[in-house]
Amino acid sequence: MPEDPEIVGRRDRLLERFAVLQSDLGGLYYEMAIRDHVREDVLARKAAELQRVDIELEQVERMLRGDAAPGHACPSCGTPSGRADQFCSQCGHRLHASHVNGDARA
Repeated sequence: MPEDPEIVGRRDRLLERFAVLQSDLGGLYYEMAIRDHVREDVLARKAAELQRVDIELEQVERMLRGDAAPGHACPSCGTPSGRADQFCSQCGHRLHASHVNGDARA
């Protein structure tokens, strides 16, 4: 099965973004540490951003492996998702109703 060029491009952009964010987080911590002024709140926000990119990257890699078929774009922010994804990797919006005992619930 040939790889979808759009998804491959998305993966490549996410890999680059992940590397930059990871480097920035390490550099930020280093600068705070040498000044003896570590701000946990700032580091947590940066780490959360890195985690969102990591989650989205994993979703894209699952699509490329064929483990997850591409789904629809998030109705809130437009980020593409896999069909099995319950929440948007970018904004956390619920993507579709959950099913409990066969009943769809919002």
